[in-house]
Amino acid sequence: MDKYYAHETAIIDEGCEIGADSKVWHFCHLMGGSKIGANCSLGQNVFVAAGVVLGNNVKVQNNVSLYTGVICEADVFLGPSMVFTNVINPRAAVIRKEEYQKTIIRKGATIGANATIICGNEIGTFAFIGAGTVVTKNIPAYALIVGNPGQQIGWMSERGCRLNFINKKATCEESKDQYVLENNFVRKLNKK
Repeated sequence: MDKYYAHETAIIDEGCEIGADSKVWHFCHLMGGSKIGANCSLGQNVFVAAGVVLGNNVKVQNNVSLYTGVICEADVFLGPSMVFTNVINPRAAVIRKEEYQKTIIRKGATIGANATIICGNEIGTFAFIGAGTVVTKNIPAYALIVGNPGQQIGWMSERGCRLNFINKKATCEESKDQYVLENNFVRKLNKK
């Protein structure tokens, strides 16, 4: 017996790995060679290509296609209808399967609804990509990115709260965790 849930309309090809307690909802298609971690949720009409890797507790909202080259670490959130690419210069008449580029979404990152992630980039740990944003370059950990092309407008905590740095220090309003800004990079201070 499977240790995950799949709706009867989902198509799961042979050779796809799915972790315990994951849920695959209506009209999803998971290709062989893809790996889905434990406790993941794939909303309606999600496509997962061969070679895609999702870590544990990844939430993929409706109408998202994850193409070959996409790797999402644990606790990543992919908003409704957001888009990944895997070729920089696609043409219908030119086969470029050997040119697929890797896109890495690090632990805890959020990508908002209708955002577009251009392939070959890395989104840092706990980064927050706003709805409709177009990401064209690597994004640092904890960065808040909005617009087209995406521009950094601030920093976010691991809880998804905007950080207000004073004298290079900030506290998350929800968790009370403390963060420090050094050389334009944020890091969370260890709890005592």
